[in-house]
Amino acid sequence: MLKILAVFGTRPEAIKMAPLIKELARHPEEFDCRVAVTAQHREMLDQVLRLFAIRPHYDLDIMRPGQTLFQITCRALEGLERVIGAEKPDLVLVHGDTTTTFAAALAAFYLRVPVGHVEAGLRTRNKYSPFPEEMNRHLTAVVADLHFAPTATARENLLREGVDPGSIYVTGNTVIDALLATVDPAYRFEDPVLAQIDYKRRRVLLVTTHRRENLGDPMREIYLALREVVGLYPDVEVVFPVHRNPAVRQVVEEVLGGLPRVHLIEPLEYQPFVNLMGRCYLVLTDSGGLQEEAPALGKPVLVLRDTTERPEAVEAGTVRLVGTSREAVLYETRRLLDDPLCYRQMAEAVNPYGDGRAARRICQAIRYHFGLASAPPEPFVPGKICRREKILCR
Repeated sequence: MLKILAVFGTRPEAIKMAPLIKELARHPEEFDCRVAVTAQHREMLDQVLRLFAIRPHYDLDIMRPGQTLFQITCRALEGLERVIGAEKPDLVLVHGDTTTTFAAALAAFYLRVPVGHVEAGLRTRNKYSPFPEEMNRHLTAVVADLHFAPTATARENLLREGVDPGSIYVTGNTVIDALLATVDPAYRFEDPVLAQIDYKRRRVLLVTTHRRENLGDPMREIYLALREVVGLYPDVEVVFPVHRNPAVRQVVEEVLGGLPRVHLIEPLEYQPFVNLMGRCYLVLTDSGGLQEEAPALGKPVLVLRDTTERPEAVEAGTVRLVGTSREAVLYETRRLLDDPLCYRQMAEAVNPYGDGRAARRICQAIRYHFGLASAPPEPFVPGKICRREKILCR
């Protein structure tokens, strides 16, 4: 039996690690899976833990008001030294690009414990965009022993950095596993604002913004474009779960507050959020994860950033990188609202990120690495399985 310690600290990590933790738990004769959370994000993390019925064995509870990257890193590193030292796992699993990810990988390295990096190999090649996520990925890759790349492009990124080809497995992204388990065409919204929207007759724009590099004028430009869109299209409604960062909220309220058909709501838990995404018309976001999720539901994505670590989506045509200028955001949004062919081309493009079997591939790769299986998993190859119609008919 292999002892696996899964470490995460934020809502996105929890969503993407949950299918893997569940898959490991389905094989108790092979894996003893332990879970440690730093709670780098507290409330948002707890929502996901409840949804997927995950009870951590360790909760460092490091979140503090106004915390800095220095404080998060130090508290996570010191807390994980104790956890990893006590558990002595055969493998520490980390996910993606957070400060928790980097701190956990570093703690495991200091204690000479192998590291498996889920969602490895994403790159923008700009160390300050996204910040600090880009460097967290690079630094984690340096100490990782197993690299679970979601796509062939991510694998190529790792190979260019000199990573051993035998340590890289192309698995698809576990976020699609989580999505397939959560989207429900019969889902009923408890939020009265979301419940009263006529999703068949109204075109709903789902908006999220939170990136540090977009704070200030870039966000103001985005919101001014949205204000103009709402004025031009009577059938458009905007649903905007507003990030709790006061710097985001201030600008949102100044530009969009009080506008008819613009719904500024509190951040949503994962289940209502992905079901809202399944019913919206298109997504405007500076998030990384939504570039993977929304295309699986047949939703075009306008990425409100100048760079993306997910170029596969741009190449596949499921997302478009538009930046943050008012003119560009307005132009690209209007194009999707006015041109049915342009919209259909994005909505029907093949999602390059997963088929719902990433967690199984990762488990097989772990077995193979430790000599418990004679063959590695078959690599993920994009197909049309993740089109919205097929997901909703499951």
